[in-house]
This record gives sequence, C-alpha cells and structure tokens, in this order.
Amino acid sequence: MLSEPRSGRLAAWGNALLAGLVSPDEAASAAVGEDAVHRVEGVPGESAPVGLTLALGRLRGLGVSGLRVALPAPGHPLGLSGPPEFNARALEAEEAVVCQGAALGLVPEMSEAGPEGDVHVEVLWHCLPVREAPPADVPSLGEAERELAEALREATEALTRLDVAGSGPVAEAAIDAYRARATA
Repeated sequence: MLSEPRSGRLAAWGNALLAGLVSPDEAASAAVGEDAVHRVEGVPGESAPVGLTLALGRLRGLGVSGLRVALPAPGHPLGLSGPPEFNARALEAEEAVVCQGAALGLVPEMSEAGPEGDVHVEVLWHCLPVREAPPADVPSLGEAERELAEALREATEALTRLDVAGSGPVAEAAIDAYRARATA
C-alpha cells in the first residue's frame, strides 16, 4: 500500500489553510489522517505541546506564509538548510516541514500505543529553529530547466537510436488484434 509521508499531508493541508481554502479544523483533521493524534511541541509562545489546530494558527500568526516538505536521506540532505539539530532530527525521521516566512521547521516523531490488533499512532511534531537559506541540493529554477532540457535531449537521442517509434509487422498485428477486441 502506498502511503505518503506525514510531512506531505501537513504541508499540503497547512498550505490550504494558509491560502484560506479550508478551516483550521479541516486542515488539522486531514493532516492527522488515520493517526490517533498529532501534537506540536516547541511552538513559540507555548510552554507545552499543543494540538495541531492551535499550532497551525500560531504559526500563521508568526508570519508563516507557506510550508515546504523536506525528504532528506543520509548523504542527501534534500530540502534542509540547518542548523545541525534540525538537520539531525529530520535525517532521523527522513522527513520534515520547513516554514516559509518564519525561521521554523517541524519534524515528526511517531509512537505506537495500544494492544496488538488495536495499535494507534501518535505523532509529536518538534518545532525547531531553522536557517533562512536556500535548502541544500535544491537547484535554482535555471539549473532545473537546464537539467530538464539536457535529460530530454539525451532521452530523445537514446529513443532515436533504439528506433522505438518505428512500427513493424509485429506491432501492427498487435494493434489490429487490440482494435478487433475493442469492437467485439
């Protein structure tokens, strides 16, 4: 079964909230998904962990204008800009959410509770300071466009050499058989 990272759900629904497309409760409920509960510790102005709805509201009040997903892996800190404590936690979790407009980031820590067959997941998001800098290993728009153009050129050359666009009698017979089945 395909499952998305929790940071992806939080960023998507948090951005929908920041854009005014959903209510805070809708965003929090959708971000929690099938987990039992999500809480956030370390939110500026809060002395104890708070619920996701309150945390999203506080972040918006602190000037957060967007949320970005970071999916780092050892040796490849994609989306991280530091400091070391945030990067280490994000690498361990293999995911994080970086706030735009405020120097903060969120890293999930999951725990399971309950008896076998009735286990539920609780998520504690750690709100930590981050550096306001371009994330590591994320190319600029110009670099990305150049890399995409080069990859398309190489793919086109490889496909031309392989002559995969050409059709022969076998390909034409397969197409005719498909068309015959479709009309029957």
